[in-house]
Amino acid sequence: MHAKGDPQPGRNIVRALVRTRESAIFLALVLLMTVIGIAAPNFLGAGNLYLVSRQISFVAIVALGELFVILTGGIDLSVGSVMALAGMGAAYAMTIGVPPPYAVLLGILVGLVMGAVNGALVAYVGIAPFIVTLGMLSFASGLVLGLTKGWPITDVPASFLPIAQGSFLGLPIPVWIAVAIAVLAHVALSTTAFGRRTYAIGGNEQATFLSGIDVKRIKFFLYLIPAACASIAGIILVARFNSAQADTGKGWELDAIAAAVIGGTSLAGGSGSVLGVLIGACIMGIIKNGLVLMRVSSYWQTAIIGIIIVLAAVLDRAKRRA
Repeated sequence: MHAKGDPQPGRNIVRALVRTRESAIFLALVLLMTVIGIAAPNFLGAGNLYLVSRQISFVAIVALGELFVILTGGIDLSVGSVMALAGMGAAYAMTIGVPPPYAVLLGILVGLVMGAVNGALVAYVGIAPFIVTLGMLSFASGLVLGLTKGWPITDVPASFLPIAQGSFLGLPIPVWIAVAIAVLAHVALSTTAFGRRTYAIGGNEQATFLSGIDVKRIKFFLYLIPAACASIAGIILVARFNSAQADTGKGWELDAIAAAVIGGTSLAGGSGSVLGVLIGACIMGIIKNGLVLMRVSSYWQTAIIGIIIVLAAVLDRAKRRA
C-alpha cells in the first residue's frame, strides 16, 4: 500500500531522475556513442575504449579543477600552461636524481604557485579572472619555452611510467586517479561549508559577502584547485609520453572549459556538478576519438570543437533565461 499523498513513489523517483540535468546529458552521451559506433565500428572495440578512457581521464582531471572557479562565475585560462610547467618541473627534478614521489610533489608545488598568483590577483587586487589567467597562460608558456629552449626532457625514470601506462582492474591508472579526484571534489562541494559557500558566491557574491563570509579568502583558495589539478594532469602526461614536452597542455584550457559547460556548469556561476563535468569530459573525448576514427582532418576537428563550445555557451544562456 502506498503512503497517503504519494500514490506512486517509485514512478515519482524515476521522473525526478529523468528530469535532472545530468540524466539528459548522459542520454546525449549514449546517443553520441551509438552514432559513432555505427559510423566507425572500431570505436566500440575494447582496445579503443581503453585508450579513450585514458584520454578522457586527463581532460576530466583538468575540468574538475576548472569547475570550482566557474561555479563562482570565474574562469582559469592558464591551466594548459600550468600543465606544461608542472610537468617540466617534475621531469627535470627526476633527471637530477630526485625520487619520483618528491618530484611529483615539487611539480604540483610549482603549479600551486601559479594558482596562488592567479588567486591573489583575482581575489585581493580585483582584476578580472579572464585577464589574470590569460596573462598567466602567456607567462607560464613563455617560462617553459625560455627555460628549455623548446627542447623536451626525455630522461624520465622507468619506475615513474606506470602511473600513466599501467592499469588496475582492467582500467588505466589515470582513470582511477580521475575518479579519486572526482570523489574528493564531490565531497568538498556537497558536504562542506567551503562547497556551499562556493555555490553561494556564484549565485550572489554580494549577498554572500554581506552574510559575513570571507569571499576574498575563498576565491583565493579556489584558484589553487584548478592549478593543482592541471599540475597532476601535466605530470601524468609526462609518464604517458615518457618525456616532458614544452607544448604539453596547449589548448587544454578550452577542452576543460568545454567539458564543464557541456556537463551543465553555468558560466555565470552558481550551478554545476562533478557528475556533469565527468559526462562532459566523456563527450569531449568521444567526439575527438570519433573524428579521428572517421578520418576527419585535424583542422576540421579544431573547428568542430569550437562550434561545440559556442553551442554549449548558447544553451547555457538559454537555460538561464528560461
